[in-house]
Amino acid sequence: MDAKKLKIGNIELENNLILAPMAGVTDLPFRIITKKYGNPGLVCNEMVSSKAICFHDEKTLKMLNCEQEKKPISMQIFGSDPQIMGEATKVISEIADIVDINMGCPAPKVVKNGDGSRLLLDLALAREIIVQVVENSTKPVTLKIRKGWDKEHIVAVELARIAEECGVQAITVHGRTRDEFYSGRADWEIIRQVKDSVRIPVIGNGDIKCEEDANKMLEETGCDGLMIGRAALGNPWIFKQINEYLQNGEKSEEISQTQKFNVIKEHFELLLEEKGEYTATREIRKHIAWYVKGMKNATVMREAINRVESKEEFEKILREYFEF
Repeated sequence: MDAKKLKIGNIELENNLILAPMAGVTDLPFRIITKKYGNPGLVCNEMVSSKAICFHDEKTLKMLNCEQEKKPISMQIFGSDPQIMGEATKVISEIADIVDINMGCPAPKVVKNGDGSRLLLDLALAREIIVQVVENSTKPVTLKIRKGWDKEHIVAVELARIAEECGVQAITVHGRTRDEFYSGRADWEIIRQVKDSVRIPVIGNGDIKCEEDANKMLEETGCDGLMIGRAALGNPWIFKQINEYLQNGEKSEEISQTQKFNVIKEHFELLLEEKGEYTATREIRKHIAWYVKGMKNATVMREAINRVESKEEFEKILREYFEF
C-alpha cells in the first residue's frame, strides 16, 4: 500500500498520517517535536472545553497557543451544548486550520457531563452540535468518534452519515466502544463499514503500533488516512517510519541512543520555554517514561527523574543515564 496525500476540505496534507489529540500530551512542545522528527501530515492539539473557551478561561486559552508551529494544525473541542460549541468554534477557527469535534473521549469526568462519547447515545443532539460547529466555522470541520457506546449501541455508520449530511469534511473512527476504553483489540471492520457508507475521507484509529499495522489497516479498511496516538508516546519518529515503509516497503533503522538523548533534551527545553521550570520538570517525567521504555535500567531512570525538581538536576541525570 502506497503512502498518499490526504485532502480535508481545502486543506491538502503532505501525507495521510495524523497525530491524535491526547489530553495532557499533545501540547505545543510535543507537537513541535513530533512534526520535526516524524513529520505527520497533520497534528491535533489536546482537546479543549468549549465552555472554558467561551468563559475566557486563561489556562484553556493558553492551550490554544500554536505560535511558531508548522502548519497545518487541527484543534479539537468538546462539549454538549450546541450553542456554546458554535460560539467556541468562532474562536477556534480563527486560530486552527481544521476544527475537530470530539465525540469519542471515554474519560468518566468528560462523559458524566454529557460530553465526548456520551453523545453516541444521543444522535439528535450530536446532529445539533455538528450543525452549529459547521455553521460557525470558517475552516473545514472534522469529527472524531468511537464505534459506539457499547455493543448494544454501535452507531458509527449512522453518525458518519449524519456528519457528512451536515457538512463535516472528514471523520475519524476509533474501532472500540466507550465501554471498552482501550482494552482488547480495535475493530477495524467498523472502519471499513464507515468508509463504504460515506464519500468524505475516513481516518482509521486504533491499534496502529508499527509500520506493518499501518499498512494492514489501509489494506483491510480502505481508509483514507491513519490517526496514531499512544504509539507516538516517546516515539515521534513513528510517523516518518510508517511513511517510508508505505513508500518503499522497507523498515527504517532503529533510532540511536544519541538521537533519543538529543530529542529528549530538545523536548525539555521546549517545555521550559512554554511552561517554566516548575511545570516543565514535572511534565517531562511522563515523557521520560515513554522515551526510555524498553531501554536498560529504565526503571531506575524513571525513579530518579520522578524526584527531579530543577533543570540542572534533570540534565545531570539524563546525561549520566545515557552515558552509562
